[in-house]
Amino acid sequence: MTDELTHSHREVELLDAVRRLGGFAKNSQLAGILGVSEETIRRSIKSLSKAGAVARVHGGAYLVGTQSDPSYFRRIAENSEQKRLVARELSQSIVDGMTLFLDVGSTTAFVAEELRQKSNLTIATNSIRVAQSLVGQSGCRVFLLGGEMQADELGAFGHVCERQARRFCFDVAVLSADALNSKSGFLYLNPAEASLAAVVSECAETTKVAMTHHKFETKAPHWGFSPSIVETLFVDQEPPPKLSSTLKQWDVKVQLAHGKKSK
Repeated sequence: MTDELTHSHREVELLDAVRRLGGFAKNSQLAGILGVSEETIRRSIKSLSKAGAVARVHGGAYLVGTQSDPSYFRRIAENSEQKRLVARELSQSIVDGMTLFLDVGSTTAFVAEELRQKSNLTIATNSIRVAQSLVGQSGCRVFLLGGEMQADELGAFGHVCERQARRFCFDVAVLSADALNSKSGFLYLNPAEASLAAVVSECAETTKVAMTHHKFETKAPHWGFSPSIVETLFVDQEPPPKLSSTLKQWDVKVQLAHGKKSK
């Protein structure tokens, strides 16, 4: 742990803000919280990086010494503008007072940020980042599901987590996936994540999936939930023709960011 006495007042404020945001933050977030320009944030992050207090990724930084895999923070930083657009679009379908499940996906982390504008939500999640984003916000009740923690996802998985999830009656399950292709549907790299997604989708009145176009027609080894259970897929670009046709066969609506709905 670095000695914060060696840091400037601005740098100490920045470190505190990153901690409150769950160990990772975008430059734009920090600029808004601290009321300074993004250039000022970049200079402070550069200084803190040299001191070993944070590590820089594209558009942001994460705390050094956290118990999580740096790849998690890199995933948050990748394609962040597209993820934020998708998250904003999905959040518009959420009504105050709903009971929701949010998973550990990087796009879902952006959904959690957008939901800070809503009121009186009941949130169950296996994601530390999602829980930290929403706890104490506008009357929201947040339940962090237990189980075995996985550092690369900053989340809990396993039979304990699944058993706790089954005790909820969700209005909406907000899920992500590592891949989506026209042959196999929604797929996961992590078998525990796939298993939890299947459980949660069965406990939800409606299942919504958030992802960016980079996952179209890609592959992963584990099946998650049945595509037929998904009401709406929120994406940043129109799926390619074959996938688009298959989604229609599965009766999955495709909602594009910017408020455009696919035909």
